[in-house]
Amino acid sequence: MPTSTLAIIAIYFGYAALELWRSNLFGKAEQTRDDGIVEAISMTVLLAVTQPTVLLAAGALANMVAPQYAGALAGLNVFAAIALFLVLDDMLQYWWHRASHSTPWLYNLHRAHHNARYMSVRLVYRNNIIYYAMMPSLWMSGVLIWLGLGWVYAGYIVVKLLVITGAHSDVAWDKPLYAIKWLSPVMWVIERTISTPATHHAHHGRHADDPAVHYKGNYGNLLFFWDVLFGTAKITRTYPQSYGVENLAPATLGQQLLWPIFPENKAPEVQVGEETTAKVA
Repeated sequence: MPTSTLAIIAIYFGYAALELWRSNLFGKAEQTRDDGIVEAISMTVLLAVTQPTVLLAAGALANMVAPQYAGALAGLNVFAAIALFLVLDDMLQYWWHRASHSTPWLYNLHRAHHNARYMSVRLVYRNNIIYYAMMPSLWMSGVLIWLGLGWVYAGYIVVKLLVITGAHSDVAWDKPLYAIKWLSPVMWVIERTISTPATHHAHHGRHADDPAVHYKGNYGNLLFFWDVLFGTAKITRTYPQSYGVENLAPATLGQQLLWPIFPENKAPEVQVGEETTAKVA
């Protein structure tokens, strides 16, 4: 098993152990029977099937179109290679995530991630199975690997998963650091650079009138800088009182995992923040 895979497993189970110790990993507030099923299935399918299939398929398609460029970037400077992944993977995922919150069709593929009324490492891979198969950034990563940057991707994805897992955990690593006054300038830089529990929890907050909630922004995955750059950032250094999305119609297990194969429940339009929508939150 590759070292990067072992590192990602260690990160995930390290945070899971913290939650098991500090906040009851398997007994989150307001969780339902379907929550655990959605999380187990979506994580297993993504890691065992979708991600490796997309990465290999992207390389295979690129090889069909332009075989002469296989491995063309293998000697690229490491910093330039990282910059390519930050733009073509992380920034592209920011826009995919943002589009998923403004387009009803895409939101139905993403809503399982927000159905949970809690924060946890359990949410990191929680999404409709089709959502990841369609994710443009994953396909672009496959192309970059085919171009010879697999050695950079191995380290990049470990750092990205370290940040994302920490941002979803309900054991917030940034909270004690905010309490140390002399660290405030350092945290000012950090919270505008990478996703932190405070900024990402805001994206999962339930009620629009909660000052700590910003579910129409804070879309960043590894870099929160994209939110700062594109005007969707909200930084409060506080945490929502509750999680989920207000006025969100119930979803079946099938809908969460495989919409549109299992169509959504019909619901009347509801008020979400300042926008009226039936599905998008």
